[in-house]
Amino acid sequence: MKSNESLSNRAYRELKEKILKNEIKFGTYYLEKTLAESLGISRTPLKEALVRLENEGLIVIQPRHGIKVQAVSAEDMEEIYQIIGCLECEAVYLLANKGLSEEQIQAFDKTAVDMDNALSRDDLTAWAEADENFHRLLLEYCGNKRLQNIVMNHWDQAHRARYFTLTLREKPTNSTADHLAVIEAMKNRDVTRAVEIHRAHRLKGKKLIVDILKKFRMEGL
Repeated sequence: MKSNESLSNRAYRELKEKILKNEIKFGTYYLEKTLAESLGISRTPLKEALVRLENEGLIVIQPRHGIKVQAVSAEDMEEIYQIIGCLECEAVYLLANKGLSEEQIQAFDKTAVDMDNALSRDDLTAWAEADENFHRLLLEYCGNKRLQNIVMNHWDQAHRARYFTLTLREKPTNSTADHLAVIEAMKNRDVTRAVEIHRAHRLKGKKLIVDILKKFRMEGL
């Protein structure tokens, strides 16, 4: 049993990484037998991994056809960002209400430094990682595990869209300032200002990505 669980976890991680990097293309059917052979495992642990990926909305399992990677449309991203934006604002509310510890302030500040350093090198991938770290910390530090889990269930879909639109957007020079303003408001326990700034920040991000998806008709990420 332990062996199957270990193989299932490995299959889950490897397949998920390939999906997020678009190495497994959307809209194409992949037979379970082919996937199992490529991973060097039997179909039992593979099935367990596929169920997890389907529950996360990344694939669709279709009997006799295999699996197909779910497309992400502009409409999907509109809905996903509505969920993420609303729940992140609640996380900001919780953090601003109780205030930040010195350790939390340092962690948040580091993400801002990392974002600026990445932009100075024109390294958009590193910038995106630092940006995501800021948003992950909001969820981690807010203290609401259920809220965190709900957002993370939609995170990968948003990640896929951001990955493909990263080089199609203008250089994100204003994001760090938004983050620093949210951090400052949370430090000062200014709940209203912190939530307002973060809501506006997420709305700008949603509009940017959705507009790019529509403009370039990237309806199947």
